[in-house]
Amino acid sequence: MNEQEQQAILTLCLMAAFADGHKNESERAELKRIADALAGEGSINIAALYQDVLLKRVSMASTVATLTSPEAQQLAFEMAVCVCDADGVQSAAEQAFLAELRSALALDLQQSAVYSQQAEAIAALPLAAGASSSSQIPPPAPASIPAAEHASTLSETELEQAILNAAILNGALELLPESLATMAIIPLQMKLVYRIGKSYGFELDRGHIKDFLATLGVGLSSQYLEQAGRKLLGGLLGKIGGGLLGSLGKQAVSSGMSFASTYALGHVAKRYYAGGRSFSAPMLRAAFDDMLGEAKGLQSRYLPEMQARARTLDTARIVELVRQG
Repeated sequence: MNEQEQQAILTLCLMAAFADGHKNESERAELKRIADALAGEGSINIAALYQDVLLKRVSMASTVATLTSPEAQQLAFEMAVCVCDADGVQSAAEQAFLAELRSALALDLQQSAVYSQQAEAIAALPLAAGASSSSQIPPPAPASIPAAEHASTLSETELEQAILNAAILNGALELLPESLATMAIIPLQMKLVYRIGKSYGFELDRGHIKDFLATLGVGLSSQYLEQAGRKLLGGLLGKIGGGLLGSLGKQAVSSGMSFASTYALGHVAKRYYAGGRSFSAPMLRAAFDDMLGEAKGLQSRYLPEMQARARTLDTARIVELVRQG
């Protein structure tokens, strides 16, 4: 895949990120941060692409015209679907955007629908059996009021192992070339937070966990865009067959963000719910940033385990993997 096609795919992904028309200032700032970060991964000026999309200086038609190979066209649609689904099921505006994109790319309607359904299935999987999306979550305690330490139903060793296992699994998924593998990382992170919160006596819903991640600076659409963008620019995303094994080391060394972000997320969640949800937003963000730095230092230590796990994952069963995660 040439640089022009990579640029076109990233442009369409940014269009998908803005398709719902409801991005607030913090979400736009996070997308800009990702664009700036990805700009350092190659020669494409992604920060400029972000501005072009935000100011509507590019059109879908002209962008799609750059995609000449069927593989690039299919990958562009898949990535756009995952961007739209990363923060939950598609809105009406996102559905309209994807329908227009599928038509512009002249993709098979049935094949495209199947992929969209798979992505929607991953995004909509319940956090746990019997979990409701309408659970009532009490507001966090004010930071100035000390909260009693909560006890977990899991031992410290079990909590540590659950966090590490989730981080290794998400690090392994980051190594795979399929776009749905990247899509699975966010739901697995949400399930990890749910499991930790539940062990401390908090019955969490998807909305609370999304807000918790956003407070830490872990945007859902932006996180998918960063993960998939790194894969794309590294030449891994979309590869098939023997291309996987030769790319594992290079990709893991170049990013490893899924391992680090999942590990940091799990440990901050453990502190937060153990303390009765008494941390303020700045305290949470500072704790996450500190833990993220520590987690990046551990990434190379667990790289062999991530590589080994990646080789055993059945990408045809991603939905089942997320359901069990």
